[in-house]
Amino acid sequence: MKLSLVLASTSPYRRTLLERLGYPFEIEKPQVDEDSYKKLNLTPPHLASRLAREKALEVARRCPGKLVIGGDQVAALKNDILGKPGSIENAVAQLLKLQGQTHQLHTALHLLGPGIDIPLLETTQLTMRKLDFQAIKTYVELDRPLDCAGSYKLEARGIKLFSKIEGGDHDAIVGVPLMQLQNKLIELGFAFFDK
Repeated sequence: MKLSLVLASTSPYRRTLLERLGYPFEIEKPQVDEDSYKKLNLTPPHLASRLAREKALEVARRCPGKLVIGGDQVAALKNDILGKPGSIENAVAQLLKLQGQTHQLHTALHLLGPGIDIPLLETTQLTMRKLDFQAIKTYVELDRPLDCAGSYKLEARGIKLFSKIEGGDHDAIVGVPLMQLQNKLIELGFAFFDK
């Protein structure tokens, strides 16, 4: 029996990525207080994994019998977590902090359903070029990455900010490690191509 998929996220980035796999899915907004988990002093990868699980759990309670995919992403410079900037000023400040440095982007998914409890985590190392204030400010004004952890959009002009990216799945940077997810869905009985 193939389960119905539910994406426990309202992120337009995750929705667009999941659509690429071609499976039908519903979207449910998870009701999780992320700030309460950020106060637990978890390491960045553990925080991403915990939030992905909590989002999946919350939605799974409302969608019994379905396969729920919860997701979260945490950008970190060493153990300093970089949240979504929310403003141009905060985005510029984050990028000034990151310039010339290598930081990590931890992208977590959690799959929950009947007899299914599967965590997935992809960590990407990103090295940002040394840039001056004006270049960073111009980038932020052009791409407006105000809702993106780390203050950049690699799927847009943000790719120009980086000199090196190391990781197994480029889609993880945008919000979903599609290769890992597809592997698990096939293991769970989803068709390679679903018509």
